Parts: sequence; C-alpha cells; structure tokens
Amino acid sequence: MLYNLLQLIFRIYFKLFFRAEIYGRENMPKDGAVILAANHMSNWDPPLVATFLHRPVSYMAKIELFKNPIFGRAITACHAFPVKRGAADRGAIKAALQVLKEGRCLGLFPEGTRSRTGRMGKAEAGVGLIAAMSKAPIVPVAIIGTDKIFANGGHFPKLKVIYGEPMQFTGDHKDKEALAAFSQSVMDKIAAMKAEYQD
Repeated sequence: MLYNLLQLIFRIYFKLFFRAEIYGRENMPKDGAVILAANHMSNWDPPLVATFLHRPVSYMAKIELFKNPIFGRAITACHAFPVKRGAADRGAIKAALQVLKEGRCLGLFPEGTRSRTGRMGKAEAGVGLIAAMSKAPIVPVAIIGTDKIFANGGHFPKLKVIYGEPMQFTGDHKDKEALAAFSQSVMDKIAAMKAEYQD
C-alpha cells in the first residue's frame, strides 16, 4: 500500500518538475527474478529507477537508515533490507538471493556508493556474485541528471532513465576474475547508454 502510494507521488513529481524521460522499459522482464544495476549519483536514484516500473523493486540500504524507527519502518514497507557497508555482509547477500529466489526484482548499485563528482566509479564484484549465484539476468540501468537536482540554487534538470537489454553471467561463481570482469562489463554498458542518451 505505502509502496504504491509513494510510487504514484514520485511518478507525478518526476514528470511534473523534472520532465523525466524513460527509455527501454520493454527490456524489463515482466516476471521472474531480475537484477536492476544502475549508476549512483544521488539519493533520488532508488525511487527514480523504480517509480516507472510495473514491478516493485527491493533495494539494499545502508543499515544506518534503519536505526530511525519511523523511516526504518517506511523503507522496510517499501521492500528495502539493510546492508553493512565497507565489509562483506553475508546477511545482506543472503537476503538479496532470497528476493531473487522468490522471483522478485532486486535493485543494486554496483559502485557500492554514490559518486560525488557525477563520474562513474569501478564496479564491485558483488553484483556479479549475486547474478552468478542466483542465475538471474541483470538489466543495466543508466541514470542521467540526478546529480544536478537542486544544485546551484534549486535547479530542476531533465532526468532520464534508460533500461538496457538483460545481461547474463554464464561463468563459475567461484571465478573471482570472471565475476569482476562481468561486473565491470555491466558498468561499461551503463556508461555507453549514458553517452548515447546524454544531451
């Protein structure tokens, strides 16, 4: 209920104030396990990626956000689950795999943290590991414009979200080099989509 209400509010907000343009939604599987992997520049990224989809998206969120009882309950109701940053959090990986096992949609940011400069960082191997262990396809997602929201005295930039064709990891989940290479190939695809759709 809360998720659907917030989705409606964000949909109106992003369209009305930021003229949001959405591309490639046909690349999103209608059902079954899927991972959305996006570049990360702002706290606006999670709702922007999820708002215009017909499937709810579950996100990992830093554990500190759950310490506020009201906000923690709200994001839990919106399918988020906690992750400890800066360490291999087996509990978060287990929770992510459970989301996919249930045939749901998992949202990840392969860089692991927000970019402060707008430039994309290197991918962590975690996204490849989760894809390998779950056998779920990854839909790369390019986000454009969220780093400029309210910058320079209240700027309202045009936002764009591009959903790419699904990518599948076919190697061994124990092959660290293959996992790292696949994770980076996802980021390379996101970078290519950003370049293609940038004004």
